[in-house]
Amino acid sequence: MVQFAGAGFQAAIGSFAKRGDITVVLITRPRPKGKHTLLDPVVADPTSDVMTNPQEPSDRVRLQRVAHQAMIDRGLEPDFPGPALAELGQIHGPAADGSVRDLRKLLWCSIDNDDSRDLDQLTVAEAMPDGAVKALVAIADVDALVRKRSALDDHARKNTTSVYTVGQIFPMLPEKLSTDLTSLGFDADRLAIVLEMTFDREGVLKTAVHYRALVRNHAKLAYNSVAAWLDNTGPMPPEIGKVGGLDANLRLQDQLAQRLKAQRHRLGALELETIQMRPVFDGAMLRDLVDDRRNRAKDIIEDFMIAANGATARFLASANRSSVRRVVRTPKHWDRIVELAAERGATLPKDPDSRELQLFLVAAKKKDPLRFPDLSLSVIKLLGAGEYVVERPGGQVAGHFGLAVRDYAHSTAPNRRYPDVIIQRLLKSALAKSPQPYGDDELDAIALHCTEAEDAAKKIERQVSKCAGVLLLRSRIGARFDAIVTGASDKGTWVRLQHPPIEGKLIAGFEDAKVGAIVRVELVRVDLESCYIDFKRVPDGSGTGR
Repeated sequence: MVQFAGAGFQAAIGSFAKRGDITVVLITRPRPKGKHTLLDPVVADPTSDVMTNPQEPSDRVRLQRVAHQAMIDRGLEPDFPGPALAELGQIHGPAADGSVRDLRKLLWCSIDNDDSRDLDQLTVAEAMPDGAVKALVAIADVDALVRKRSALDDHARKNTTSVYTVGQIFPMLPEKLSTDLTSLGFDADRLAIVLEMTFDREGVLKTAVHYRALVRNHAKLAYNSVAAWLDNTGPMPPEIGKVGGLDANLRLQDQLAQRLKAQRHRLGALELETIQMRPVFDGAMLRDLVDDRRNRAKDIIEDFMIAANGATARFLASANRSSVRRVVRTPKHWDRIVELAAERGATLPKDPDSRELQLFLVAAKKKDPLRFPDLSLSVIKLLGAGEYVVERPGGQVAGHFGLAVRDYAHSTAPNRRYPDVIIQRLLKSALAKSPQPYGDDELDAIALHCTEAEDAAKKIERQVSKCAGVLLLRSRIGARFDAIVTGASDKGTWVRLQHPPIEGKLIAGFEDAKVGAIVRVELVRVDLESCYIDFKRVPDGSGTGR
């Protein structure tokens, strides 16, 4: 308590205080120009539907502000620069090309998240003799409107990816493009790169052909409702019933996806299942973070896209073109993965072996499906991060350990990832038999930058998720939870709660904590300014939170 002393404070506190009053005053340190924290007052954008008390910002506005500043702090651009917006203003419609194939009558459909509008791919399938299946994947022709070294391309090259935080999405391309003119939206005619693949009855790829085409999306579908229908736990989505023959086509796509998955796993591809957090807002206030789990509809897209990415990488190699590959090298921390298996009664070989690891993962999931995502997260951490590298004609780079493939190039999400735009330009030049649009030195620089920017994007997403966790846990100091150790190094030890799936630092009792271990923790502190969440280890107990 301090005595209210003079007119200088009068202006700051207001007319309710008079000279001589005893008043509690909160004195805060000044902020650097342009810096904000969760505690700062905020006035919502007048064009937004989120209106808040200037002294009590809503959770949504707080998270938006944190996400915006995190983008800047990590060297990414949260807003589109003026030249890019000016260039965007000169684009008045989708790209057109009368020389490409017209495939609009095929039963193309999209399957994505419920609220997704940046649709990168369409799929369709056709039954062939002897149990073979032809699958066609159409990829949005982003390059048709976003030209190399244009202002829009420069911004995309800077960020390299759309950043998906729980507070706000920062699209790589403006929404006028990514959710409309370069998106494969419902009932819209769009240019695409089509990959036509034929698989035998075992799911082995026999032929793959690329070409340009005009396509039309006949049904915009969502993962969860399609999965429920395929699993016979929900009705057929009405969008499917409106298109004659689409129901049978989707079931054929589902059958092929299951064959492709089985074939990949026979080769040693890992079956990993991580928890993706989805925010649940009540108006502008955050109420929960829930798991967004994989399902059969997601499997269709995942397995088709993995096949397409591999086929595209091999095509570029066969055309003697350099390409940017996505690799996950042989894991450096295999010994800890061996320990994780031993803790669960399984034995893995001394040297890295993806097939043996996959067999262990299948058994672990069957034994304890509820905790399998925690085991998956530990394995992913120990496998190490992926990276982009350049493969030159006649050369060879590391493969993708987790997918058990050597040839892999991100090519199926050009509205969301810049490496896919690069691959699209390389692919189009190969199809046209024109000079390669990038030199190898330039590709080296792009690959390195994409790796670094993708790492920054993941850190931004984790930071904003942690801030969301602070908002959810701020009233639960002293509560105890079951958690899994997700990281342990000289920099500290981190744990993630079972529910809500929030990560924080273990500041006491971390001495023998190893990645993948299940521990009991107590919430010690949350910091709204830094988004820190601190736990201490306590004796094991039962329950998931008090």
